[in-house]
Amino acid sequence: MASVTARNWALCAVAVFNVLFVFISGADFIRFVSFRPIYHNITGETMLCQDSIPWSVALKNSSVLWSLVVDLSLLALFTAQHSLLAWFPVKQALQSMLGALNRTAYCFTTALVLQILMRYWQPVTGAPCLWSVRHTPWSIWFPLLCFALHFLCWAIICSILVIFDYPELLGIKQVYYECLGLGDPLSEKPPPARRLLSHLRHPVCLELAVILWLLPALSLDRLLLAGTLSAYMALAHSLDKQDLAYLCAELKVKVRLFAEPQGGSVEQNGSNHKEKGS
Repeated sequence: MASVTARNWALCAVAVFNVLFVFISGADFIRFVSFRPIYHNITGETMLCQDSIPWSVALKNSSVLWSLVVDLSLLALFTAQHSLLAWFPVKQALQSMLGALNRTAYCFTTALVLQILMRYWQPVTGAPCLWSVRHTPWSIWFPLLCFALHFLCWAIICSILVIFDYPELLGIKQVYYECLGLGDPLSEKPPPARRLLSHLRHPVCLELAVILWLLPALSLDRLLLAGTLSAYMALAHSLDKQDLAYLCAELKVKVRLFAEPQGGSVEQNGSNHKEKGS
């Protein structure tokens, strides 16, 4: 019994540490991909690009090429980790070795690779921007508009993650079920839900696309980041009509659940008034 309890405590400690690391990495990623480039554009703290340099000269610059090689390698590392650990044979092998910690390991390695990408990312400042909003009054208002839209998109992303059962996405639920001897929580979901989750690996594609592309200035390294991640998100899931029908049915159920308590309370109040009147 003591060994079982110690094992459960160890599983919980690993899961809690993973959640903290994922949340910290997520906050760093928001700062890296969204607020930092907007802030730099507003304040002019960092020169994002050199519009006076022609493209023909910039693309022959060794520092520019080296930065692009480093950034492309970091993106390749991220896509390789994100795809390899989601590949069914690898997932099955890790499931047999790690058990309830399989999802935890996936989230931890994803956050770790993101930390490596953000730490060693090389901004390309020796080339022109693909676009740059620098004329007044848009040089002030457009960054503020981008900031507001980015904030809204991140709020929507957080809401969607909560709706999609974030304890299971982060691996907490698997550890909780393992400690209580309840098995795999995914097995309790209906087949349409499991099918949807297998097709929809990234439920926030539109919001991330807005965040990646909507900036006051688009540098060459940002183009590489936005283009690679957008292509990866577009290829990572394959929704079909059955998935759409299931989503519509679930949306109707959620709307009905939100509406029923109000209707039920109204009917109950009406019945109480009738009883008092009689």
